Amino acid sequence: MDRPKVDFDFKVTKLPMGPSCEAGQLHDVSSGMRTYRPVIDQDKCVHCLRCFLVCPDGAIDKSGEQLEIDYDYCKGCGVCRRACKVGAISMILEVEA
Repeated sequence: MDRPKVDFDFKVTKLPMGPSCEAGQLHDVSSGMRTYRPVIDQDKCVHCLRCFLVCPDGAIDKSGEQLEIDYDYCKGCGVCRRACKVGAISMILEVEA
């Protein structure tokens, strides 16, 4: 069986040191691609912070008395809605908001 030859001269020093591009997390407004928008029903919310912990974009603000969603950074993935055990978060179409 013919197998490809292995290049044993490859060294880790040939890889770039550090990131090869600038990180853009929470620096760029990223809401333009959103189809659905999460909405928090403050009457149902028990402030368990599950949505805050699982939000991949860090778009949920817990600094005030109520949780708020920063729609400039929310991508509308719905992870917060699925994490909410009391059903306080619903997803609505962006065009209806």
